[in-house]
Amino acid sequence: MPMSVPTQDSLLERLRSALEAATNDAHVSLQRLLADEHPADIAAALRELDPDEALSIFGRLDNRSAAEVLDELDPELAGYILERIPAVRTAKLLGTLPVDDAAEVVSEATADRATQLLADLEQHAPDEAEAVRLALTYPERTAGRLMTDKYAAVKPSLTAAEVLAYLRSADAAPLETFNDIFVLDADGVLLGVCSIRELVTAPAGETIATFMTQGLVSVAPETDQEEVARRISLYDLLTIPVIDEPGHLLGIITVDDVLDVLIEEFTEDYLRMAGTDAEEMDQRTAVQVARLRLPWLLGTMGIELGAGLVIANFNEVLQRVILLASFMPVISAVSGNVGLQAAAIVVRGLDTGHVSLSRWSRQVSKELTTTLLMALACGIVLGTVGVIWSRHPTFGIVIGVAMTCSMLTAGLMGTLIPMFSKRFGFDPATTAGPFETAFQDVIGFAVFLWLASLLEHWLV
Repeated sequence: MPMSVPTQDSLLERLRSALEAATNDAHVSLQRLLADEHPADIAAALRELDPDEALSIFGRLDNRSAAEVLDELDPELAGYILERIPAVRTAKLLGTLPVDDAAEVVSEATADRATQLLADLEQHAPDEAEAVRLALTYPERTAGRLMTDKYAAVKPSLTAAEVLAYLRSADAAPLETFNDIFVLDADGVLLGVCSIRELVTAPAGETIATFMTQGLVSVAPETDQEEVARRISLYDLLTIPVIDEPGHLLGIITVDDVLDVLIEEFTEDYLRMAGTDAEEMDQRTAVQVARLRLPWLLGTMGIELGAGLVIANFNEVLQRVILLASFMPVISAVSGNVGLQAAAIVVRGLDTGHVSLSRWSRQVSKELTTTLLMALACGIVLGTVGVIWSRHPTFGIVIGVAMTCSMLTAGLMGTLIPMFSKRFGFDPATTAGPFETAFQDVIGFAVFLWLASLLEHWLV
């Protein structure tokens, strides 16, 4: 299907214009426009429309495009549309989607609606309904929810030519990917895998069992989706099989689904570092979200009060050398960014397996070395500004040393706090941001004002 790539605003404006025109020509133009657009772009435009307008646009999509658009929509809008389109069409849409996507749509519906969807799907596509029910038996965010049953599976006795003939046949048309061909025995036990490249370069009469790859990397259906993403990334896979304990192939997970997982996990980690969570923001009320975020803010407030006590103890120094107060926000802000950078690197590394708790000292040493180089550079620059501003070299030394110490503290805390959180069973992304910033302020201000008090008679 040919697809244009206009700006999102342009697509949205044209959809609105077609809806407002309400003429036969406008409707025909709208259908042509939808036929040329990628489902992800259509879904993005629908999210900007009024729900009833989105429903009207959705009704003009063919089943294949409508199914793909439905999978791209957020749960609230998808649920609104599913409640209002005919049940027969809903079943057809679910039958068009891969099993993992269909299971996601059903899981996002209300309990009564989900039951009705599965019943309608049972009448339209019994095998598809059974596969969706199986996927829904596994917890969310696991391999069982990500897998699809639309994969190429062959017997070990088939020749390369016979496998290629199968892939060209109508039986293979519904398959989601041909990148890997999985070899199963008569009981459905996974024996090996063959890439499409290996298949087309193999002699036509050679059986696939002779050149398939054995000893596969696989996951259990209960494996967490982050671990699935880590294994696909680590071993550079395009697909990964999901097998049960006896070795039966239950389904496969494709790399495009893993990309969605990585983006989702990164976004959630990023938001949790600020003391919030994407899922809570989308699905909970304002009061519930506030209740979830408040404990982390109160914890941060308690630690920051320690910074206030430090400043209060050096109040006389600040009064005599008022210029010190001008540099405190700079030191706090720069150091805070250093700590957040370190925390983000460690949190992401823990998710992907690039940072290991068993080799924690290696990561700490690397981050401290990196932070020291940055701290020396920033300390020299800020110290020079302090000398020029105050016309006292000693003042610049105090500012430069304080900046260096504060940045080192922030880098250390940003590295260690996520590791400690992971070690003791807490979410590293949730604890890293608030606590790193608070500890850095306490220690940074203490070093800054302590040095200023020691060298006070050289500052005035």
